[in-house]
Amino acid sequence: MTGWAEGQGLPPEYFEAGTPSFVDFLRVHSPEMLPVNRVPGENGTGLDLPHGTTVLALTFPGGVMMAGDRRATRGHQIAYRELEKVQRADEHSVVAFAGTVGLALEMVRLFQVELEHYEKMETVPLSLPGKARRLGAVIQANLAQALQGLAVVPLFAGVDPDTGEGRIFTYDITGSPSEARHYHAEGSGSPYASGALKKLYRPDLSVEDAATVCVQALYDAADDDTATGGPDRARRLYPAVSAVTADGYRRLPEEQVAEIADAVIEARLERPDGPVAPLR
Repeated sequence: MTGWAEGQGLPPEYFEAGTPSFVDFLRVHSPEMLPVNRVPGENGTGLDLPHGTTVLALTFPGGVMMAGDRRATRGHQIAYRELEKVQRADEHSVVAFAGTVGLALEMVRLFQVELEHYEKMETVPLSLPGKARRLGAVIQANLAQALQGLAVVPLFAGVDPDTGEGRIFTYDITGSPSEARHYHAEGSGSPYASGALKKLYRPDLSVEDAATVCVQALYDAADDDTATGGPDRARRLYPAVSAVTADGYRRLPEEQVAEIADAVIEARLERPDGPVAPLR
């Protein structure tokens, strides 16, 4: 096997039975490929890097939905208007992020490979809590950078195959996962998005209604947080919204999200503060 590996120009360790964790494999054989070691500059300090802002998730019967605005900021400037903060983790889970964009995208890619690597090595997929812990390990590896201001705060969700229910996991900068009930928001606009979710969430939401609640919450976040981008009708840029059910991951079509967002904007012309929750 060693001779064959050398003939292919690959190191022998690539052909050895090893850990099912791709993160651990990189840490041993190619530590320079870990996101924490790919940030330019000395110790990652003194850098004016783009930051992603508001992401959120909520559950509905038989699934979970995740959404995020499209803006990234660099100081007081808009760095990106079309950032994809909501990403497919695997067929039955979804991940989104707020924080340092470059590190976050690297972490998401590493996490996606981590899940694929585990399934290939063990021939079975990880459980949903197991996936949440694996993402926590990726975040923990970035702790030194986070303490210097280059934090990444992901949001993870998926469908538990044992129960068929959607579950949401949140993290601190040490990578410790905590399960959120019903809904959660992260990023600079999260206080305002969380207020809207608390007001509008119901446990019996349809997929269409869940998407509307997500757009309303992101609109409220953009209304009060300058770093969060609202629906941009002039550029036809709308929030990214994805759903996961027992049938798998699905990104909601842009036309559907645009229709929902346009309806939300039209309603806000009559009621700028948005819909209100009933007292009873």
